[in-house]
Amino acid sequence: MPTYVYKNLQTGETYEIKQSMRDEPLTQHPETGAAIKRVLSQPGIAFRGSGFYVTDSRPREKSGGSEGGGGGGGE
Repeated sequence: MPTYVYKNLQTGETYEIKQSMRDEPLTQHPETGAAIKRVLSQPGIAFRGSGFYVTDSRPREKSGGSEGGGGGGGE
């Protein structure tokens, strides 16, 4: 279950609350009943670049080997 960050509208205190992605955002704190609002935050991980494989950061070989093989064999 994802953890969402909520902020108390009166005190500014923040809370982390686990709830299903299908649940509607809370408007009151489940224990205290205080007015709260969900805060948008950055994800814990960010992928950047053209790809995510180890070979994506290596320079391509310029040798005369076979390229574009496709590997199907066609039989």
